[in-house]
Amino acid sequence: MATPDKSLLVGIDIGGTKTAVLLSSNPPEVIARRQFPTRPAQGPERALDLIKSGIREMLAESGAGAAAIARLGVSCGGPLDRIQGIIQRPPNLPTWDDVPIKAILEREFQAECLIENDANAGAVAEHRFGAGKGCQNMVFLTMGTGLGAGVITDGRLYRGTNDLAGEVGHLRLTRTGPIGHNKKGSAEGWASGGGMAQVAQQAVAAALRKNRPTRLAKLYRSGAPITAKDIGAAARQGDSVALEVLEATGEKLGEVLAILVDLLNPDRIVIGGLAMRLGDLLLEPARRIIRREALELPARTCQIVPAELGESIGDVASLCIAMGI
Repeated sequence: MATPDKSLLVGIDIGGTKTAVLLSSNPPEVIARRQFPTRPAQGPERALDLIKSGIREMLAESGAGAAAIARLGVSCGGPLDRIQGIIQRPPNLPTWDDVPIKAILEREFQAECLIENDANAGAVAEHRFGAGKGCQNMVFLTMGTGLGAGVITDGRLYRGTNDLAGEVGHLRLTRTGPIGHNKKGSAEGWASGGGMAQVAQQAVAAALRKNRPTRLAKLYRSGAPITAKDIGAAARQGDSVALEVLEATGEKLGEVLAILVDLLNPDRIVIGGLAMRLGDLLLEPARRIIRREALELPARTCQIVPAELGESIGDVASLCIAMGI
């Protein structure tokens, strides 16, 4: 059956590990989806070719042509030029140097293409379809390898003068400490998966000097990097060193959240990534610090919750961009 013209939205979620391309007529429902490894070391051309071929395959399966596309939406980590639609070498895409993805896709499919920072897009997705539904003022934190935020104020996405609002990972919490956002002691250094791994390396080394047992010792001795996933797995098995690392990370996360509570007075702070996977192991220490550090009324008013969209958040976020956020 033929698909009516301008009835389909295309979402494209570009990450350092994987890229997903999807088709929808009624977000967040998905008609078709393709996923492939991004492999940034191979440059952007391969990924762009796979994006284009994936869209054409999904259109053909749906009995549609490019004329059925109402709009395309691209979600990608920054820095990027949202207006011109240019990806400007994000840390997770080091070979994507000034890639004019908007122009490329508009030329290919003769439909408008919008591009947005993934944290902003994630904020809109959770606000519309996830844990932020019903909120007027919300902050969404991406807590993965790094730490970023998208801010909703009075029901609308707040971008800032240079589209750089929400760079909470760059806040400095301490003069020294783990490195994130190219800054020692930054919020990203202390309260992200990458920062947690740095803290764990030091914690395991200290434990071994004191002959304390830890499930992370074998990894440490092998020289392999200790990841947030390793720390979470060990903590669930009762490993005391891993639990201490999570407690410390949760407390530093709480310091970041207390700043956001005092500054923005949100109804809700929604946290993706590690908070979805680790839950109260991270969030309970964070809530405790908020109660201690933030003003009483905004702290009492603000709910701290994990994201609801789970691993599909990138898909939904890209469709939200295509909807026109």
